[in-house]
Amino acid sequence: MNWISNVVRPKIRDFLARREVPENLWVKCPETGQMVFHKDLEANLFVIPASGFHMRLDAVRRLKATFDNEVYEEVPLPEVATDPLKFRDERRYIDRLKDARAKTGFQDAVKVATGRLEELPVTIAVQDVGFMGGSLGMAAGEAVVTGLQTAAEKGTPFIMFAASGGARMQEGILSLMQMPRTTAAIQQLREAKKPYIVVLTNPTTGGVTASYAMLGDVQIAEPGALIGFAGPRVIEQTIREKLPDGFQRAEYLYEHGMLDMVVHRHQMRETLARLCRLLVKAPAVPPKALLPRPAAA
Repeated sequence: MNWISNVVRPKIRDFLARREVPENLWVKCPETGQMVFHKDLEANLFVIPASGFHMRLDAVRRLKATFDNEVYEEVPLPEVATDPLKFRDERRYIDRLKDARAKTGFQDAVKVATGRLEELPVTIAVQDVGFMGGSLGMAAGEAVVTGLQTAAEKGTPFIMFAASGGARMQEGILSLMQMPRTTAAIQQLREAKKPYIVVLTNPTTGGVTASYAMLGDVQIAEPGALIGFAGPRVIEQTIREKLPDGFQRAEYLYEHGMLDMVVHRHQMRETLARLCRLLVKAPAVPPKALLPRPAAA
């Protein structure tokens, strides 16, 4: 027992007692080191206000930020075999899946939903890098194919928010098979004459980049997103040369003709709505200020 317990009054002792601080109360900017209050960051769509750095956005927040009034309907996804190869490294694959599902609350890395974007019906798929690095396995591939087929059947544009470290190694060749499957589904959407828009977020690499992530009618990226097949460290070690500054970043790829545009997250929704209306030849929504006034009674 120390002197505080003997001398200081109980009410003051309670004030001096250690208080528990909630986790994730503050978030550190990876670029500048600036500390940002989590609630402020969430209200800013997880973009650091001072630096403009785009933090990762989970699938549910992404869907809410895109659809009108945060209202959407999830598309039921078909079930696939959980662990067909009975894969095991340091841990069993099925245990890794259970942990990822418990951590994120998602069944797998891709969510698909339908709803309205500035009153225009659209189908959107979002890849969540928080679920095993957004890796492409059978479930994720089936989700992307289902989303493309849903868009073709409903006659809506299909928007794909890509974020992945590549194919899921625990599923071996079954994972790699999702690359041609998704590519074939994109062709079906094109035959239905509906637009396919891809938004590349940080990071989009590996087999996802080598398939559906680079096949959009319009290719968009968020600022600073890492986009490529192999990572920059692997390339440097292979060719034994120093890569240019900003190599494989969205701005670098835009300058070299690999992307159509780089769009800030705050302008993403209106940009997608405008593109969808142009591509399906739908009339533009008039600005609220220009809407006709109701007739006088």
